[in-house]
Amino acid sequence: MARAEAKIKDGAAPFLEPGEEVLAAIVARPRGWTQSNASPGGGVVAGAVGGVLGGKQQQENMGAAEDSGFEIASPMALAVTNQRLLSLKISNPVGLGIGGDVKELVSAAPLSEVDSIEMKRLAVGKTVTVTVRGTPFVLEVGAGANARGVSESFEQAKAQAAPA
Repeated sequence: MARAEAKIKDGAAPFLEPGEEVLAAIVARPRGWTQSNASPGGGVVAGAVGGVLGGKQQQENMGAAEDSGFEIASPMALAVTNQRLLSLKISNPVGLGIGGDVKELVSAAPLSEVDSIEMKRLAVGKTVTVTVRGTPFVLEVGAGANARGVSESFEQAKAQAAPA
């Protein structure tokens, strides 16, 4: 388990319900964050255009999450428990285990209301499309994040929670 995931699991403990445990977690940001904060070698104009496009994409994904009734933060941790999907606000992760401390529970949804968590690889990093109550929103995560583990843990927990 990555250091960031262990830190999230420990930090989420005060926000868990009795009998609930974090199965998998990742550090994420709304899709568009990297683009809005990148300083490409294309100069000022290219940087400004990228920033505007990335900012718009971020706002769209944060809006979609809010529309689903599941709010997200930036930076955040997305955690799958045996009962719920959690959005946790974290401090800015700097690297080498610095930062990334869980600050607060932003939102939670019972697994029965989460339709899917799907991962796609990018050139650098991954995107994670989360669909809650029929509304999808996209997060971006670093290349080393265990996005597949979050997706698989969700599928397993949802299958176990489903009535037979």
